[in-house]
Amino acid sequence: MATLRFSSRPWAAFLFVLGLICVLLSPAVAVKENDFKKCEQSGFCKRNRAYADNVASHGSAWASPYKVLPEQVSFKDGSLNAIVLKAIDDQGATVELPLTVSFLKSGTARVTVDEKLRQQKSIELRHGSQARKERYNEAEGWAIVGGLDVDSEATIASQGDAGIKITYGPNAAFEADITYSPFTVAFKRDGVTQVKLNDRGFMNMEHWRPKLEKTTKPEGEESGEGNTSEPAPSNDESTWWDETFGGNTDSKPRGPESVALDITFHGYEHVYGIPEHTGPMSLRETRGGEGNFEEPYRLYNSDVFEYILNSPMTLYGAIPFMQAQRKDSTVGVFWLNAAETWVDITKAKEAKNPLALGIGAKTNTHTHWISESGLMDIFVFLGPSPRDVLKSYTELTGTTAMPQEFAIGYHQCRWNYVSDDDVKEVDRKFDKFNIPYDVIWLDIEYTDDKKYFTWQSDMFKDPISMGEQLDAHGRKLVTIIDPHIKNVGGYHVSDELKSKGLAVKNKEGKDFDGWCWPGSSHWIDAFNPAAIEWWTSLFKYASFKGTMKNTFVWNDMNEPSVFNGPEVTMPKDNLHHGGWEHRDVHNINGMTFHNATYTALLSREKGELRRPFVLTRSFYSGSQRLGAMWTGDNQASWEHLGAAVPMILAQGISGFPFAGADVGGFFGNPELDLQARWFQAGAFYPFFRGHAHIDARRREPYLLAEPHRSIITAALRLRYALLPAWYTAFFHANQDGSPIVRPMYWTHPSEEAGFDIDDQFFVGSTGLLVKPVVEKDKTSADIFIPDDELYFDYFTYKKLATHKGKHVTVDAPLESIPVLMRGGHIFPRRDIPRRSSQLMKFDDYTLVVVIGKDGKAEGELYVDDGDSFDYESGQFVHKTFTLDGSTFTSANAGGRDASSVKKGSWLKQFDNVAVDKIIFVNAPSKWSSKKEVEIESGGNKTPVSLDFHKAEGGRAAFAVLGRVGAKISADFSVDFS
Repeated sequence: MATLRFSSRPWAAFLFVLGLICVLLSPAVAVKENDFKKCEQSGFCKRNRAYADNVASHGSAWASPYKVLPEQVSFKDGSLNAIVLKAIDDQGATVELPLTVSFLKSGTARVTVDEKLRQQKSIELRHGSQARKERYNEAEGWAIVGGLDVDSEATIASQGDAGIKITYGPNAAFEADITYSPFTVAFKRDGVTQVKLNDRGFMNMEHWRPKLEKTTKPEGEESGEGNTSEPAPSNDESTWWDETFGGNTDSKPRGPESVALDITFHGYEHVYGIPEHTGPMSLRETRGGEGNFEEPYRLYNSDVFEYILNSPMTLYGAIPFMQAQRKDSTVGVFWLNAAETWVDITKAKEAKNPLALGIGAKTNTHTHWISESGLMDIFVFLGPSPRDVLKSYTELTGTTAMPQEFAIGYHQCRWNYVSDDDVKEVDRKFDKFNIPYDVIWLDIEYTDDKKYFTWQSDMFKDPISMGEQLDAHGRKLVTIIDPHIKNVGGYHVSDELKSKGLAVKNKEGKDFDGWCWPGSSHWIDAFNPAAIEWWTSLFKYASFKGTMKNTFVWNDMNEPSVFNGPEVTMPKDNLHHGGWEHRDVHNINGMTFHNATYTALLSREKGELRRPFVLTRSFYSGSQRLGAMWTGDNQASWEHLGAAVPMILAQGISGFPFAGADVGGFFGNPELDLQARWFQAGAFYPFFRGHAHIDARRREPYLLAEPHRSIITAALRLRYALLPAWYTAFFHANQDGSPIVRPMYWTHPSEEAGFDIDDQFFVGSTGLLVKPVVEKDKTSADIFIPDDELYFDYFTYKKLATHKGKHVTVDAPLESIPVLMRGGHIFPRRDIPRRSSQLMKFDDYTLVVVIGKDGKAEGELYVDDGDSFDYESGQFVHKTFTLDGSTFTSANAGGRDASSVKKGSWLKQFDNVAVDKIIFVNAPSKWSSKKEVEIESGGNKTPVSLDFHKAEGGRAAFAVLGRVGAKISADFSVDFS
């Protein structure tokens, strides 16, 4: 949702009201980049970039101030502990920085650097601040849920005065080579350096020092900070003690405290991740040059109004996880820090001698990570595959929540449906035109004067009847609930928030007051366990009257968005639970609110325990455990349609795959072709929602004239037919962190030509290769083929003339979606058109078998009740399907003995669901003489008709078995011999 912008001034209230009137009466304007800092305007970023430039300019003459004391190094039970000494002047003064390097059972390594004085709380705060004295050390408690068990088998390979080498990981194939002076850590796999920390000497940990007022010195003497001055070039003190931007001044009671480190990926040219930004999935360099960015990538969750494209500018969420890719090798790092963070990226050729600078020279990717406060806390993943890296990362931060089944259907939203009658009419019209959807959404106007947990009584007179109509059609309602609470007397939520002391505080320790949609507002401090408990009580059906079991929630504006705050967010010197400053926790803030709402929806009445559905705009590492995200306030333009796929792919490879973009574009009115193409693309987003600004015209699919209405309806029906395949992909994401939509580098890490391709993807493990059309008047698609397997058109079964590493051009008129089927795969469908996923729950299945070059294929189906957590106690069906030569087999995945599971009500009902038909694409010609085959299940053999269609006109031969009749939950086989 859009926001308003203005500086903090005495007349802020007047400007807010005036601005609100303007935004409601006139078209929205694009983001003002000047509302957000550049690195040059962010003191700690500017200082650390200057530090890096100075180090680089000195080359080998640079003497790093960071060294490890050899005599204080100890290693025991998989952990190394030491002290890094930072030299701070020429007289030998130093600062002690405790170092821990932990080697985890997963093969992940963790490097943590703290500051002794702050760790011991032996510092003084300025301005009488109530903030904590330590560096923020609780990010782990929010982001990490497992995987921290230490590898007690890690061993010292060698040790001396110069350093220590530790072997660890699977088969002791990994090594950490720690050099003491200067302090560096090289992480090796099979003896070759993959990742190196402080490779270029950019490490910089700004230590605490008291602020000393400068006095006039005799001529010739420099004024400064005495014997605690920072070594050049970090002695620009202009932003050490306070910093002003956009009319807001940050008081900085702890002074300068940034942490920075350079991390080199040796031999890696492509790096990915660190969402959320617009631009290519393969991240660009950030130090200028043709095609590069001038600014670092910024991670500082912000409400960016109509964001611009192809930019390292910050957006709504932050996942400080980066992967590097080269042929057959993937590594990664996770920078666990919740403060504002900037990341510079440069690339350089590496050569053993000058003659090797040409062909064959390796490229190193150099990254420079800079955070305003907190610990230096880095996890290093050595792969070697993309799957290995992502699995290790999600072992730490958690995998995506197993969604409610309705959540992967289509969601219909706009700002705003104006009444309960409006909602009912939209629901009826979808049915009238036989267009499927699962969820309708309510934006902020449903509330009474922007007071959450209330209804606008004139327009939403009977929300229960609205919910009941939706429920009768198998549909759900989502209501928006934001973290800002209207500051007005007599509003029970506001009164309780203040009386219980659960709001975020300002730097004086009083309830922070800022402006958002309701005007004057307070913000719930969801870092506080007591606040989560209170928040949970507000969602009880008996408390939030008008809600039902089919009501779910949307969390917006949770960066947090503060219209009159610095950079449209909270002052950094605000205080949260435990005394932490907002600067320390900013990027986690949105996740804590998301977590509070997720917790609230687990049980809204006694005895209830259901999977929540909560959409969030702001996120951090670990948010994937709580629900879905979307890419925020995009525009109804072809360029924004094109930008969505790389952004969604970046989310998936960063551990948060339940991602989507506002279909049609939030701002503006899409032309009809654009709207049709966007629905075709959205049908392959993991999260599929149409949304529109309050000034945009109504654009429900049924309102469109032909042929666009039918084109969009076909896209929606395709999504619903493939829901079993989508749900199976979500299951795998839940199990091992794998992306739901997968880029070429992830599925084919040996094919270098695919490493920078980010406009096409595979859907889970289905073998479905999709390339949405995102250009105006484009009627064909050039699809990159990453291997030498066979590929077929999804709709026509046409066999394509493909070559590994080359593009194939396919026709894509407006009514067509470029979807290919890769040989060797089997995927499930449900082919009966229904108006919601709820009404499909017990429909029979179609299995599509795409036979590969070797005559084989495999695939699977996962299904459960789509609502409860009963799957955790075995209430699910998970089948694998295999075609091997002349035999097709369905069996329980992993050799599971389903007979040992006591069946609940859903499993008993699901027992009646069968396989309707099996389609074999690229069927062998020897099957053409068969009119029927036998299916064996449970010892019984049943003849089933086989309808063979020979190859013709470029279309592959295919055969259809139907009606099969075997239970989908049972083991069965088909013999074609």
